[in-house]
Amino acid sequence: MAGDKTREQRVRSLSRAAIGEAKPFAIRNATKIDARGIVPHFWMISEEGRIVANGTRDEDFTATMERLHPASSPEAQPEAIDAAGKTLTPGYIDIHSHGAWESSFDDGDEGIATARAGHAVHGTTRQVLSLITNPLDVMCANMAAVARQCALRPDCLGAHLEGPFLALSRKGAHDPNCLRDPEPSVVDQLLEASQGCIRQITIAPELPHGIEAIRRFSEAGVIPAIGHCDADYAMTKRGIDAGARILTHVFNAMNGIGHRNPGPIPAVLEDRRVQVELINDGFHVQNPVVGMAFDLFAHRLALITDSMAATGCADGDYTLGKLAVNVEDGHARLVSNGAIAGSTLTLDVAVGRAIREIGISAVEAVEAATVGPARALGLDRPNDVTRYPLGLLAPGYAADALVQSAETWKVESVWCEGRRLV
Repeated sequence: MAGDKTREQRVRSLSRAAIGEAKPFAIRNATKIDARGIVPHFWMISEEGRIVANGTRDEDFTATMERLHPASSPEAQPEAIDAAGKTLTPGYIDIHSHGAWESSFDDGDEGIATARAGHAVHGTTRQVLSLITNPLDVMCANMAAVARQCALRPDCLGAHLEGPFLALSRKGAHDPNCLRDPEPSVVDQLLEASQGCIRQITIAPELPHGIEAIRRFSEAGVIPAIGHCDADYAMTKRGIDAGARILTHVFNAMNGIGHRNPGPIPAVLEDRRVQVELINDGFHVQNPVVGMAFDLFAHRLALITDSMAATGCADGDYTLGKLAVNVEDGHARLVSNGAIAGSTLTLDVAVGRAIREIGISAVEAVEAATVGPARALGLDRPNDVTRYPLGLLAPGYAADALVQSAETWKVESVWCEGRRLV
């Protein structure tokens, strides 16, 4: 009970911070790691939710702070953190996650707040809220909750619809009774109900109306993703040309690479317009293949969690939508058929294991959890979703930052758009 109370308190505290006012802050004496490289003795200053200055010289830091916040006004001095050489990265961005802390992003406003807290404490400053396949009226109601939260808090980026337009043969942990073809009327119904909150949608392009649906969603400003599909090489190319720009959790729920039947992965490899999701938990994709993915897709990877409600919880029985799930040794499987049912991964673990277990460079691993996913949704540049671009520790970018242990990569402090969450 005490643990539950502490969790509830953390959820309330983090939710208040997420919708609170952005406050100025500064971090100095850090080892900065982002997609542009590693910089020791780094400092940065945030004002109004964005980074306004950075550098490495102490005298420049002092001069900039004095200019922005003169010592003659001690009551207005911002929080200033001496990182003591610890690692400083941009905030992590998860574009494919279903929940945490016994809550799902399908569970309404309270469920969203709880699941967001479960990921924020692990350094995920921005999250696309993935909704599982359900009856259409349920999916529309769930999108309404996502839209409400996105209007309130900058850490929620919008919805990812993983369904209902998936191939039955590649359904994974989705309810087969709710899968359907993307007829134009259904596409219009989802777009109308979304209130503009859909950021991406996974579609099997080979379904009847599949290519047409990809084109329609793309025209509406939604990023279509190819996944949970039986698409071959040629069909995948058609989907990309129609507007698909993401490959949903590469290697999972799709055809593999055959030397006479290339499948979707080589088609995506050839087309640099597509960003590639990857679940690095050592279970969905084994380490040698994770390393291969970093070699093949380089700057086009977006590490995701595909996490479900059991994330941050003990092994046991849970649900994904209406389907029963058992979690054993941290691995989630459907009770009905043993199919993998998402993960219990957090992005800090994904980044840390990429570096320590697989030998990926820190710059590449951090890029795949920051500017890589931002790029997938067009959020690495000025956009209509976030106030400032995401993914780098540079002037003009959102003040999303993590202070982490240099040895363990454990997240110690978290800011989202100038709001301290942890």
